[in-house]
Amino acid sequence: MWIMILFCLLIGLFIGMQLPVFLTMVYAKYMSIAVIAALDAVFGGIRAYMEDSFDTTIFISGFIVNTFLAAALAYLGDRLGVQLYLAAVVVFGVRIFQNLGIIRRYLLKKY
Repeated sequence: MWIMILFCLLIGLFIGMQLPVFLTMVYAKYMSIAVIAALDAVFGGIRAYMEDSFDTTIFISGFIVNTFLAAALAYLGDRLGVQLYLAAVVVFGVRIFQNLGIIRRYLLKKY
């Protein structure tokens, strides 16, 4: 199972590096927030899988909703003239590190 996940990850990284995708500075902020939100969902999914509580519906809906909500928050902040995207960076950053800490503890106990 883990070998297949790593293999697919490497294939995705290789394809992503080969495709020329250029973003303007206008969209760079929104994409960075969306990527951080997506990473939060991925690490949360890994944590749930390790705790045997993974649900595909919850993962997919959380992935999509968190990504769009974070991008919408950044857009709303731009419209209001406030840097609301920093709130999303802090919240998702804290959640990513919490999930990574739990994953690390699980792996250290298991091995």
